[in-house]
Amino acid sequence: MCAIIQYMKLTAQIKLQPTSAQANALTRTLEAANAACNHISTVAWGMRTFGKFALQTLCYQDVRATFGLSAQMTIRALAKVGDAYKLDKQTKRTFRPLASIAYDDRILSFALPDSSISIWTLDGRQSIPFVCGDRQRQMLATRQGESDLLFHRGDWYLLVTCEVEEPEPLDVDGVLGIDLGVTNIASDSDGTHHSSRTLNHVRYRHRGLRTKLQQKGTKAARRRLKQLAGQERRFARDVNHTISKRIVATAKRTKRAIALEDLKGIRTRVRARRPQRARVHRWSFFQLRAFLAYKAQREGLPVVLVNPRNTSRRCPACGHTDKANRPNQSTFRCVSCGCAGHADTIAAENMSILGRAAVSRPYVSETARPSRQGQAAGLQPLQ
Repeated sequence: MCAIIQYMKLTAQIKLQPTSAQANALTRTLEAANAACNHISTVAWGMRTFGKFALQTLCYQDVRATFGLSAQMTIRALAKVGDAYKLDKQTKRTFRPLASIAYDDRILSFALPDSSISIWTLDGRQSIPFVCGDRQRQMLATRQGESDLLFHRGDWYLLVTCEVEEPEPLDVDGVLGIDLGVTNIASDSDGTHHSSRTLNHVRYRHRGLRTKLQQKGTKAARRRLKQLAGQERRFARDVNHTISKRIVATAKRTKRAIALEDLKGIRTRVRARRPQRARVHRWSFFQLRAFLAYKAQREGLPVVLVNPRNTSRRCPACGHTDKANRPNQSTFRCVSCGCAGHADTIAAENMSILGRAAVSRPYVSETARPSRQGQAAGLQPLQ
């Protein structure tokens, strides 16, 4: 029987290096395409017709004649409007002049040996060089589907959809539990802690600096605010990438699956004091979980979600659960058997125990519902 090859979709970001004339052509192309999208959206809203194919019947000839777009670029504009109304049809959609536009193989092609692309613009086809890292270049060999042309802070990028072959699932010998938190971004069941001290310091410094500049309100202050925009977010993203790489590397080296706590809805459940609210609401746990999921998938490691209820209060040795087991944020001491340790490590150990049950349960079928025991423990595979 032939093995079924599975693929995962990843995005490779490459930076374009157009000349000034080419950059001008790209700018006018984006402006024309988004103006066409606004025109199509007006027609869709007025006619209460939101399907891509129905809009094509209504607008195709008019858009081509009015905005000077090619046939395929017109199709992409119609698709963009149709996709925008899929979320809901209660609000009229509008598009920024330089919002991204999707290109497909009919209006975009790659010359990988020359590190260049051929892209359609209002001035005709343009050959534009690009730069990217080695990993992105390897991914471009498996390019599949659309690519988004993006203008951001004076630079041009292409976000290219690639299909990467998934490796065969590894035979794991255990489960590495991961506890996510605000004081420690991540703690594993081996006792390794990834502190948030540096990240919180950067967040605190940026928050104070933004407050001072906004109060000042001068032209120079506004210019400085524009320069600072996104720095904190990019730093946090880099920290999450680094932590997720280390966790996946540890799990792969020790041949273990990864168990994470399911924190969906935590921001609405948690009650934080006023000084702590900024830290809690800037807690990027979902981004870290997403990074761990796709990095583990690329290595063939399973990832499961477990119910976090009482994981920091339950003793992994005797199973006794009591609020008194955790006298403070960092300390765990079981009042029944005396087992003690760092509270985050204990929580990760409990998730490792719960995750082991999910990873090792027998395979039944792709559509089989989880057992009652699995439902009670809150175990579910991460898709």
